[in-house]
Amino acid sequence: MGDLGKLGDMAGRLLKARGETIAVAESSSGGLISACLLAVPGASAYFVAGGVIYTHKAREIFTDIEFEQHPGMRSSSEPYAALLAETMRRRMETTWGLAETGAAGPLGNRYGDAAGHTCIALSGPVTRVFTLETGDRHREPNMCRFTEAALDALVEALDQPMTA
Repeated sequence: MGDLGKLGDMAGRLLKARGETIAVAESSSGGLISACLLAVPGASAYFVAGGVIYTHKAREIFTDIEFEQHPGMRSSSEPYAALLAETMRRRMETTWGLAETGAAGPLGNRYGDAAGHTCIALSGPVTRVFTLETGDRHREPNMCRFTEAALDALVEALDQPMTA
């Protein structure tokens, strides 16, 4: 996993040192975020749950998020990523929720987002939501870049001093 493995290791070590936990929901990264966090020995100390929420059915069953209750919301958007991260954090009773939702490629999604588009959200002591556009149509490199961006955001948040 190379650099991704290093980021997962760093995030895992920081989570353990802080005594904090995480739940992950991802789509176009295909489980790579969770895999990087789980590759660290002792991951059970901080990793509570992770899921590849790839379809509307999966979203409804695993997260209980129904878009009818959130007018105007759609997948692959910052508001949805934020809701997904917060939902995972709350439902799994973790310190952190991390969500990724996008289009890895080679085509875009049905909402008009190009391949290489993803929205990433972190919910917890630090909240962050952002969009990444890689400009690349190649699926595997996009999946890795989405994972790297999500783990970078997590490490950056964990690297901040803990509040009392």
